[in-house]
Amino acid sequence: MSTLALIPARGGSKGIPRKNVRMLAGQPLIAWSIQAALASARIDAVVVSTEDEEIAEVARNAGAEVPFMRPVELSADDTPGIEPTLHAIDMLPAYDAVLLLQPTSPLRTTADIDGILALAGETHAQAIVSVCEAEDHPAWMYRLGAGGNLHRLFPGENVDRRQDLPKVFSLNGAMYFGRTQWLRAQRSFLGEGTVGYPMSAEDSVDIDGPLDWSLAEILLAKRNGTIFP
Repeated sequence: MSTLALIPARGGSKGIPRKNVRMLAGQPLIAWSIQAALASARIDAVVVSTEDEEIAEVARNAGAEVPFMRPVELSADDTPGIEPTLHAIDMLPAYDAVLLLQPTSPLRTTADIDGILALAGETHAQAIVSVCEAEDHPAWMYRLGAGGNLHRLFPGENVDRRQDLPKVFSLNGAMYFGRTQWLRAQRSFLGEGTVGYPMSAEDSVDIDGPLDWSLAEILLAKRNGTIFP
């Protein structure tokens, strides 16, 4: 199975302007994902999809390929997330599968990449997405009704102990694997038979705002031994 690692990185980030090229723990944010992919023997090519010339230059300097520039119309705030992937596999049709790596997950490791691709080989799944155990269980969630009254989101038997609840998982956004023919047909990584690949809470940190950025910087510095052990 030939696998393309695809890193989508547009220039118009809103929460943290220019975050893909902003320095995080000593190198540009996007470089963390590029380096993790390059270190995997299971990846055949590491490609960055962007419409932004600066991001393209930073990506090349970090070792990724930028064989095409993404059309501007596929880089808008409201562009469906699958569209850059479908564009990339149309531009590079030789690969059997694609592994989408969001640059906003800099703590995702090469071991995670190898793990999800090993699972693809073992299960022959058409698609696999990375997940993380949810910190807050939906059985303990409420909505506010009239006058601020609390109503259980899922009414039913009360459960007082976390260990009595089944584990639940949420998408962490770090990795999306799909076989290219299936993706073209489904136009989504999520469909009948999609498999979950669990990741640790630390590896699942997703940078959406300044607080996430600070957390990622501390964890990366600790991992690299540049701050307290």
